[in-house]
Amino acid sequence: MMNISIVEPRSTVEIYLPDGRALEGPRNTAVGEFLKKLPEWDNPPIVASVVNGLLRELTFPIQIDSEVKIVTVSDADGARIYRRSLTFLLEAAFQSLYPDATLTIDHAVESGGFYCQVAGLATFSQEALIQLEDVMNDLVEKNLPFERKEVPLDEAIQYFFSIGQLDKVRLLKYRQKNHLVLYQMGEQKDYHHGYMVPSTGYLKTFSLVAMDEFAFVLRYPRRHVPDQLFPMPKMQYLLPTFKQYSDWLKRLGVESVGALNDSIQDNRIRELILVSEALHELRIAEIARKISSNPKNPRIVLIAGPSSSGKTTFSKRLSIQLLAQGLSPFPLELDNYFVKRELTPRDAKGEYDFESLSALDTNLLEIQLKKLIAGEEVQIPKFNFKLGQSEPGDIVKLQNDQLIILEGIHGMNPNLLKQISPEQTFRVYISCLTQLNLDRHNRISTTDTRLIRRIVRDARERGYSASDTISRWESVRRGEKIHIFPYQQNADEVFNSALVYELAVLKPLVEPLLRQVPYGTPAHIEAKRLLSFLEWFLPLDTELIPDNSILQEFLGKSILKEFRLWENKNRGLY
Repeated sequence: MMNISIVEPRSTVEIYLPDGRALEGPRNTAVGEFLKKLPEWDNPPIVASVVNGLLRELTFPIQIDSEVKIVTVSDADGARIYRRSLTFLLEAAFQSLYPDATLTIDHAVESGGFYCQVAGLATFSQEALIQLEDVMNDLVEKNLPFERKEVPLDEAIQYFFSIGQLDKVRLLKYRQKNHLVLYQMGEQKDYHHGYMVPSTGYLKTFSLVAMDEFAFVLRYPRRHVPDQLFPMPKMQYLLPTFKQYSDWLKRLGVESVGALNDSIQDNRIRELILVSEALHELRIAEIARKISSNPKNPRIVLIAGPSSSGKTTFSKRLSIQLLAQGLSPFPLELDNYFVKRELTPRDAKGEYDFESLSALDTNLLEIQLKKLIAGEEVQIPKFNFKLGQSEPGDIVKLQNDQLIILEGIHGMNPNLLKQISPEQTFRVYISCLTQLNLDRHNRISTTDTRLIRRIVRDARERGYSASDTISRWESVRRGEKIHIFPYQQNADEVFNSALVYELAVLKPLVEPLLRQVPYGTPAHIEAKRLLSFLEWFLPLDTELIPDNSILQEFLGKSILKEFRLWENKNRGLY
């Protein structure tokens, strides 16, 4: 018989790391105090932890023996925490210098940073920017704590109203929970969506770079080199597209999620949807006109962009606009030019790297493109993904007025068509460049919007769970950074596929999928974060969405699904 007795609870607790190490300390000690004992504490810097399957701040008290994983600035969650904390530091420094001015922290920029705008000042010189950076560095040197406080929602709303942050007041009136977490550093107090580092001393790597008189970039380190800042590119190629979308939002009167929710609540959303879609159509028509009126008479339109940008629907809508311009587009699938499976390059893990340019038979592609442009008959290959090899496909001969539409991740890479004159090509880069923010200090990541799009589409088309999609996302992002983003500056035109209302539509579709992600898995942490983020949006019915919308590519109800088949059969190409 087992001898069981009542004992006094221990005054200490232990944490267990994945590599088998254990650390012991007094009960209720912050997890960060445990982790400071590790030799790798600052290389790369630890900014959070996962305690018993849940992401926690370093100030989280350990009350029971726990399994703990470290989170550094090199991890996705750690990078978000660092950047979020850095924006709070910037906000505090700015308000200390310019209490009556307004700072807006906007979209991300190339090479690592947030585009920030200043309003309410007669001038904002380079000297003022240097002074602002000096104040930030002084706050870092003082290592002031970020205090986390949970306050009643009414109290938070009254506070933001009293300091004139009406965008936050507008957002918070739709909050379902009766409380809000505020962070305070000195006199500065604000809401930030997500966790923070414990104190300013963690934020040692940053800089401020002027863009124009009332705009600058808050530079932050990239994940793979967390202690360095990359040089700023001479040109921000996507900045004009972001500015255009910002102008659209101003025209629509919807520059924050609170304003979007107002439109839904006040039954003005139909108008907002129609105008948003019209602006998309206007931009696609503009790109089609530039192609048709191009004096170089390009014969190949290359379309590329990161995952879930809406490339397929954009290609078809562009084709319709080209038809209206008197040009007949012919879509050519880049995926049919894969090399044999055994010739496919492998990545560092020994797995097939289908995203590598070497996975494509670019020589055959160029030969056939030249023949098609010359009006010769060509038998297009059809890649059998099950067998891992090419098979004979359709025989095609183009007419003189036809353009080739070539969509694929390598479309901006100059090495894709080395033997074809650049004058014969027109390159379009497409991405979902979200400009709508929660409020002026809490931005919405373009990557999050694309991930939510992909979760919905993967579940419907491929039978993937949200856990599957989230688990693959890091690999997808890694491929984009290698094969897509370095070449975006080669685009002749950029199309922004973001729609101001889309997260309200995707919310009721993606939430049930996210709730099915198993607790205790890495994907659960991401699912929990996305669910928390989506709480800010009022839901929208999918029936309101036009059937040719780019959003329908992810909803599965696009009228353009069979467009290519209609086009080619009526042109007599098959």
